[in-house]
Amino acid sequence: MGNEIAKHGVIDWNEVRIRTKELLSKVGLNEDPDTIVNTLGVGKQQLIEIAKALSKDVKLLILDEPTASLNEDDSENLLNLMLELKSHGITSILISHKLNEVSKVCDSITVLRDGATIETLDATVEKISEDRIVKGMVGRELTERYPKRVSKIGDVLFEVNNWNVYHPDYSDRKVVDNVNFKVKKGEVLGIAGLMGAGRTELAMSIFGRSYGQKISGSIKKQGKEIHIKNVQDAIDNGIAYVTEDRKEAGLNLIDDIRHNISISSLGKISKYGVINDQIEILAAEDFRKSMKIKTPSITQITGKLSGGNQQKVVLSRWVYAEPDLLILDEPTRGIDVGAKYEIYTIINDLVNQGKAVIIISSELPEVLGVSDRIYVMNEGKIIGELDAKEANQEVIMSMIVASK
Repeated sequence: MGNEIAKHGVIDWNEVRIRTKELLSKVGLNEDPDTIVNTLGVGKQQLIEIAKALSKDVKLLILDEPTASLNEDDSENLLNLMLELKSHGITSILISHKLNEVSKVCDSITVLRDGATIETLDATVEKISEDRIVKGMVGRELTERYPKRVSKIGDVLFEVNNWNVYHPDYSDRKVVDNVNFKVKKGEVLGIAGLMGAGRTELAMSIFGRSYGQKISGSIKKQGKEIHIKNVQDAIDNGIAYVTEDRKEAGLNLIDDIRHNISISSLGKISKYGVINDQIEILAAEDFRKSMKIKTPSITQITGKLSGGNQQKVVLSRWVYAEPDLLILDEPTRGIDVGAKYEIYTIINDLVNQGKAVIIISSELPEVLGVSDRIYVMNEGKIIGELDAKEANQEVIMSMIVASK
């Protein structure tokens, strides 16, 4: 709004569409300008936000976690765009937890911690390493980005066969195409792929058919077929899903931490329809301590927490529900390296208890760092399976390219 091309108060919609096409192309999108934005994934919405900012004649562009929802290729394109804007005299302020990107494009790096400036590093004098930035962020050397874990993988826990899903608005568009996979007890299963590969759609459709239409296929738990018609059925069968969009779909930001944690497990804290406040408070306090949620009180409004602490509240909710399978969609998006490490530790604790975890992430180092086994998806299909010990970024990307 406010950027329409008009003459004498009349909008020239043809010119608007042409200009929109140009801006979308600049950020690497080839969507129809008439596409409804909320029908697109979070990653594409992020690129549209950037295109919107570029539609104004800006001299200073502030980008807050611009690549958080993007895959490696789209992130690279955006960073190159920033360098191009720099050559045209446009200044950018990049706020990001992706340290490799900060090192690549920034001339100076300011580290903040607990609301205060810790230091400013001059990247024009010498190359600033990621480890050097991490030291400023967490206040200590972080020698391992991913906590070590000895895998104790058991029998197959869940198995999905011949799974098909069609787009909720376009009934002839298949977004998940005949997918088959299994996940075992005590296993972290990674699902890698580019933006639009169908990973989130697969996860949401399994979690109570909360995405798509004309869904077909079967789900087995410990060898027995289970029937999931809605989200409550999924929860009752031990499946939990942590959404990629915690602010819009994962949390009630205007409610407090206590209620956000207990909302999916009301049966555990109530009797005859009456909630036992004492049980609810004790449970929330336990999670505040065990998850290291930085807050003065469990009555704190969730929307006032940092992104990392909000993510810990979402995880607390679903861990409290005691699922057998926890599906994590972009679990560390937009949070700092210290909070990431704590979330990886939580994942390890869950699988050490015999739970199964599926992690979907656009950050390939993350998928490689925490997974025992990896499926690669592209265009709605699973195109390969890798043991994490044998996998690397080049192998995964070559599989994706070869499948096109």
